[in-house]
Amino acid sequence: MAEGSHRKLVVEISQARNLMPKDGQGTSSPYVQVDFDGQRRRTKTKFRELNPQWDEKLEFLVNDPESMASETLELNIYNDKKTGKRSTFLGKVKLSGNSFPKIGSESFTYFPLEKRSVFSQIKGELGLKVYYIDEEPPEKAPAPSNPEEKPPENAPEPAKEEEKPQEKAKTEEAPPAKEEEKPPENKDPSEKPAPEAEDSKKEEEKPHEKPPEKSPENASQKVLATTKTVSGVNTLQTRIIGDGVRGAYDLVERMPYLYVRVVKAKRTADNGSTPCLYAKLGIGTQSVSTRTVQNTEWDQVFAFQKEKLNSASLEVSVHEEKKPDAAADTPKDTPPATDTCLGTVSFDLQEIPKRVPPDSPLAPQWYTLEGGLPEGDVALPGNDVMLAVWYGTQADEAFPAAWQSDSGGLLVHTRAKVYLAPKLWYLRLTVIQTQDLQFPSTPEPKARAPELYVRAQLGPQVLKTVKSVGLSANAPNPSWNEDLIFIAAEPFEPFLVVGVEDQPSGQQVGKAKIHVASLDRRIDEREEPKSKWYNLGSDENKAYAGRIHVRACLEGGYHVLDEPPHLVSDSRASAKQLWKPPIGSLELGILGATNLMPIKTMDGTRGTTDAYCVAKYGTKWVRTRTVLDNFSPRWNEQYTWEVYDPSTVLTLGVFDNAQYGKDEGKGASKDTRIGKVRIRLSTLDTNRVYTNSYTLTVLQPGGTKKMGELELAVRFSCTSYPALMASYFTPPLPRMHYARPLPLADALRHAAARTLAVRLSRSEPPLRPEVVHYLLDSDANSWSMRRTKAHWFRLASSLSKLAALAHWLDSVRYWSQPYTTILVHVLFVILILFPNLFLPTFFLYLFFIGVWRYRYRRNLPENIDIRLSCVDLVSLDELDEEFEGFPANRAAEVVRVRYDRLRAVAGRAQTLLGEAAGFGERLEALLDWRDPRATLMFVVACLGVSGVLYAIPSKVVAIGLGLYFFRHPRFRGDSPPAVLNFFQRFPSLADRIL
Repeated sequence: MAEGSHRKLVVEISQARNLMPKDGQGTSSPYVQVDFDGQRRRTKTKFRELNPQWDEKLEFLVNDPESMASETLELNIYNDKKTGKRSTFLGKVKLSGNSFPKIGSESFTYFPLEKRSVFSQIKGELGLKVYYIDEEPPEKAPAPSNPEEKPPENAPEPAKEEEKPQEKAKTEEAPPAKEEEKPPENKDPSEKPAPEAEDSKKEEEKPHEKPPEKSPENASQKVLATTKTVSGVNTLQTRIIGDGVRGAYDLVERMPYLYVRVVKAKRTADNGSTPCLYAKLGIGTQSVSTRTVQNTEWDQVFAFQKEKLNSASLEVSVHEEKKPDAAADTPKDTPPATDTCLGTVSFDLQEIPKRVPPDSPLAPQWYTLEGGLPEGDVALPGNDVMLAVWYGTQADEAFPAAWQSDSGGLLVHTRAKVYLAPKLWYLRLTVIQTQDLQFPSTPEPKARAPELYVRAQLGPQVLKTVKSVGLSANAPNPSWNEDLIFIAAEPFEPFLVVGVEDQPSGQQVGKAKIHVASLDRRIDEREEPKSKWYNLGSDENKAYAGRIHVRACLEGGYHVLDEPPHLVSDSRASAKQLWKPPIGSLELGILGATNLMPIKTMDGTRGTTDAYCVAKYGTKWVRTRTVLDNFSPRWNEQYTWEVYDPSTVLTLGVFDNAQYGKDEGKGASKDTRIGKVRIRLSTLDTNRVYTNSYTLTVLQPGGTKKMGELELAVRFSCTSYPALMASYFTPPLPRMHYARPLPLADALRHAAARTLAVRLSRSEPPLRPEVVHYLLDSDANSWSMRRTKAHWFRLASSLSKLAALAHWLDSVRYWSQPYTTILVHVLFVILILFPNLFLPTFFLYLFFIGVWRYRYRRNLPENIDIRLSCVDLVSLDELDEEFEGFPANRAAEVVRVRYDRLRAVAGRAQTLLGEAAGFGERLEALLDWRDPRATLMFVVACLGVSGVLYAIPSKVVAIGLGLYFFRHPRFRGDSPPAVLNFFQRFPSLADRIL
């Protein structure tokens, strides 16, 4: 620094997001207090806002620039005490002085909020920009040659020019370039960099090129490019994000669109009636019309891809629809009346402004229609149209509802949508007994005692109890004491119908209706619901046919499994009060697909594919828009989920839209599968972007077929590393699954999948049942010779390690390697003489093996492995057997029954075989670095255990473990131990089986 200059530290506080509500009413009124070098500043208070936006700039004087690196900038967020009893702490951010950049190199960054103590409940992020300015001393102005000419009092100083270079650029820039004020890959919506004329021109000419190196994105990102294939994953690019700027569309490419919003028009007919008008938009060979309305208001938005525009002008014309007069007697040969053009307004595409969110929407304006009939080129008075035209990207708020030139326009089943799956509950109905049953009169004499059972129905679900022989001298009132478990989805079915029936005759004694919404909800097995008596009514106009004693409740302590346990994407309980705070977020960018295969034919001449992608994680399902007639569609859509458990799986599927075209509206055609991708979150590093290409493979009766590749960008962000590490030691499912396990887990899972498919198919546009069942893997446990072989080879591969150890011991015995044999002899003698060194040496050996294998860890998320799925090891007949439904139709009736029984038994054996294989694979995964965080914890634990066992005699440890193993049941809990939970969370190869 020059003499006489001084340094200022500037802190620009933009916004915070996802703050913890602390005012007792579900919100907070936050403000930021900043401390630096004995100076304190604070922002304004944003009342009742969990995502506040301040946009304030705070300046601090740096007393000693040489020691600025040792100073600390601390920002504390508080809930204003004016809205509560006291000022509550919401989080803090600490920054070291050696990380402050100079002005011009700063970048907008979101910092996760830290806790003040271990017991603080903090979440959220604070977005800010920090930089320093070295201000030079003001130079003395030279004496003016003309005494009348004096320098202006407010002459700009050099320091001020350095402080605000962007404002200087604004004044030197041409006014039309103001609309290009944000590059297409600007990550943060709250940051508004100043426009630059040269960058605007480059962006308009090459919209897909990278921004300049000085942009915040390039300053904070490290790009690693590789080109290799691992387990069906073709790596295009892997980006590691540091303290980069994050926004709504930072994982995908910005796609420029031309937006046209047609609001309304002015036109009055000569006879005073309101005409039927429609607007027509034309850009070169592209033409589209609005709907025809009579009130002259359309309020429709149209989006045209900028890359495919083949004209330099946009023309919007308004037409009056001419309907034939039914009352008039017109000849049959008379041609139909042509619509009248009321005028046209034209726009030069080069002069259309650009809008970048979070800028407010462009206000529509009235434009006079010119060139309409019958006055020719003279403007018609009163014929105007209200329009708004701008350039934007897919991040624009108008994009989801707009007519899109690449996705079928206004067709509702081609739109991008987000679906929220209904919350599922287990409904437990305990049938206790019945009393005072009155049977319907029958002409047959009673020669037997009735065999009664209870039939319960909730929507399409029907369950029955076992039969009970009643109305005898010893048992006048039949009892069952049996549980029937249903799947109930919100909003609930109105009634649960319970009826008593006689099995031989099939006659119904009576039935009762139980209102589902009024049932008790429990979250613990200790909360026993009350039992009730319900009167049974008969179908034969009898008001009373007896009564039934039942106990019904909605179980909120369970997680309703609708997918296989090894592919679970959510493990939260149904009751919301049992949910824990999220540990991070999952961001998915669906970039596009390449080299897709033709699925159907268009006009019987050529193949075509109308592809869309569906992603599922937790209760949130997302569906991209359908790109019509394109074998390499580009979606570039980004979605975000909250993550509560890292040991979960994200599932994606690509489908061909069969509802578009000739089959539209029939509803008979099913969307064709193109392929599926699964990504386990625990195999991803935190705060790292994976941009990869995944092979799409579909299994058919004739074998596997490669359908193309899917390009994705995935980022798993963590907000609390202690919570992330602690989640590895918690049970995978809620405690009720272990305290009171549910029977018939597979039947309940299939019922949940069917319920979910029915509910999602009621949306608009519907998410079709075949899509839901495909992503939920509803047939994962059905019999398949191919899957059985795959599980068997998995088990053999896991046990091969023991075979290799036996072979190595055999080679030691026969002195195949003399030096190794001598070393083993020495080690054996040492362990015999000093047995207390055996366990420490063993764990130390595991530690060194884990460290050695770290260099070979997998850096890419894994996908479905075709080779592991054993597709090439089965015959076509076995594949035909896998695709054959129930019941079989290849043989006679007797053979069919035996065949179905064999398949059912083999399906259960297949599941057990897969679980055994998963156990061996998890043992291998302890040191395999598939889950880097879990392996790191295990390796560190091995080091710690080895140190403890070196210090404590092994006999003491053995006694302690034995006493712990044989402890009294009073000192045992319902949940599995933490070590077992940690082991179960290691990934197996089950999620890679096709």
